[in-house]
Parts: sequence; structure tokens; C-alpha cells
Amino acid sequence: MRSIVSHPDNSYMFYRYLVCILFLGVMVANETSELKKKDPKTAFLFSLVPGMGQAYNGKWIKSAMVIGLEVSSFIYWQDNISKYNDYEQNNYPLSRHRYLEKRNKYAWWIGIIYVYAMIDAVVDAHLHSFNDLMESSIRQQDNKEIKHAE
Repeated sequence: MRSIVSHPDNSYMFYRYLVCILFLGVMVANETSELKKKDPKTAFLFSLVPGMGQAYNGKWIKSAMVIGLEVSSFIYWQDNISKYNDYEQNNYPLSRHRYLEKRNKYAWWIGIIYVYAMIDAVVDAHLHSFNDLMESSIRQQDNKEIKHAE
């Protein structure tokens, strides 16, 4: 069984599709980054594409790190799949079973990074206005609570 990105035409289309999704996510995230309060539900929806939840929250370095980790884990996963499948034709330094273990390890890392990024995006959206809340005076907060109670 061959992977989706093993054929040159498929890899070109895969990367082209990935770049289009990333640019669309960044464009939509830029439009919503001007808002004062971030919606955790929207952050969750953005986080379905790795790194876009962080982009929605305005955390650009974290977004780049998540995307980089996901892409590198995916590349290593693909590399170990091909080494495992083509083990008989080549002279690799490790045993065939070790490439299977490495393939599984990188598959786990892909999932762990993906789930972490989703949780991080939702938590960042919840805590987005925390600094503004802490810097405002207590009397101002009490007045808001009284107005909301009426």
C-alpha cells in the first residue's frame, strides 16, 4: 500500500492544498483578530486545521510552531513508512521492526500535537481578555456587574 504523497503529482497537489488551507485560515484569522473578545467555539473550529486556532487568537509564533511540528512529524512518519515497506530492497542501518516502531511513534506525535493545539486554542480564547480584566479597576467591574444584574 503506497502513501498519498509518494507519487510526485500527489505530493505536489497535497502541498498545494495544504498551503491554500493555511492561507485561507490566516486571512480569516486576521479579519477576526481585531475583535476584543475571542469566541472559544470559533477558536475550536479554527483549530481543526493545525495552527489556525492559534492564528485566530493572534499567537503567531505558537501557530508557526504547531504547523512546523505537525509537518515535521508527518514527514518523519512518511519516511519511516517508506523505509518499512521498502526494507527488503535497501540496506538500512536499523532493523525492519525498528522502522515500524518509529512509524508508530510519529503517528502518536501527530495526534498528540493535534489535540494539544486544539486545547490550547480554546484555552487561549477563554483567557484572551484576562489581562484587560486584571488591569481594570474593581469599581469599574462592580458597576458592570450591577448593570448586568438589572
